[in-house]
Amino acid sequence: ERSKALLNSAGWRDTDGDGLLDKGGTPFEFTLLTNQGNLTRELTAQIIQRRLQEVGIRVKIWILEWSTLLHQFIDKRKFDAILLGWALSREPDPYDIWHSSKTGEGEFNFIGYSNPKVDGLLIEGRRNFDPKVRTRVYHELHRILYEEQPVCFLYVPDALPAIHKRFEGVEVSPIGMWANQIHWYVSP
Repeated sequence: ERSKALLNSAGWRDTDGDGLLDKGGTPFEFTLLTNQGNLTRELTAQIIQRRLQEVGIRVKIWILEWSTLLHQFIDKRKFDAILLGWALSREPDPYDIWHSSKTGEGEFNFIGYSNPKVDGLLIEGRRNFDPKVRTRVYHELHRILYEEQPVCFLYVPDALPAIHKRFEGVEVSPIGMWANQIHWYVSP
């Protein structure tokens, strides 16, 4: 109900009684793209479609082969909305995803996000090796991304990794079991 009220206050109303919101004669609808071969993303797209339909927004889903999605839509910036996944390494440097200089074809900031404060934080995070300073920098970066919502982070998938008992030196940490992989060994 709150979503409907917010949309209504922004001028989106069902003026013709068809169950679809419109504004100035333009229906509220968009196409959501994702890649084939990822059942979780396909099901997530269907949930998004159903939930937005409940408030009067039509979502068309296109599930495309990866290279077509990448080269015909992502690289050319030809999409309304896209459902993808990201993973960072242990080094939490998201420069390539968020810096405004990384918006060219084939680069990761394909949504064209630009914020001078974020650019500065990304550079500061790269130039500083003090973990406390970097933590402060990246927390500030995450606060800005949360407030501005250039993307909508939906979920972190569950994982159940397993490793054979012959591996020694494995230490599980809050960032996962692979955190100290370089120190693993197998006794002779």
